[in-house]
Amino acid sequence: MPITPSRLHLRPVISSDADDLFRIYGDPATNTFNPAGPYPDIDYARGVLARWLKHWEDYAFGSWAISLKDNPERIIGFGGLNIRSYADISINSLGYRFSTESWGKGLATEFAHYAVSYGFGEIKLPDISATVRANHLASQKVLTNAGLRYVRDIHDVKNAPASMLFTLTHAEWDKQ
Repeated sequence: MPITPSRLHLRPVISSDADDLFRIYGDPATNTFNPAGPYPDIDYARGVLARWLKHWEDYAFGSWAISLKDNPERIIGFGGLNIRSYADISINSLGYRFSTESWGKGLATEFAHYAVSYGFGEIKLPDISATVRANHLASQKVLTNAGLRYVRDIHDVKNAPASMLFTLTHAEWDKQ
């Protein structure tokens, strides 16, 4: 059974989350380390959300809308576990993005711990990976704190420098 986040309320994304998704992913500040840049418009956010909803239909897991337990109506981020494919590899990808007002409070670390626990404890994934930019030290720390370790570089964004791939296997998690 996965740990329960103490401060976070998580629910699967729903189609009416598009405005919040664009508010967070369209913000240039939340894309400081994202070479793909912010979402250009609400239609782009709707397209991403449609893919996330399809992932839930296909795999029975995916991205969550994240809010604080004491204010569950105010979405402060999105994150989850999704199957992602790159040129030479398919991964069970841990990803998250929080609004700027949520930064520096340990919420990403709390979320990452929960997502890893859920991924191994509930849906029995064989491994969980995440990609992060080499200059995004805060996110690297979140991943390391959640038990993931750097394994190699991966080309995940066309025409951009490689990202760092962090991974944790189920067997490694069992030993922690």
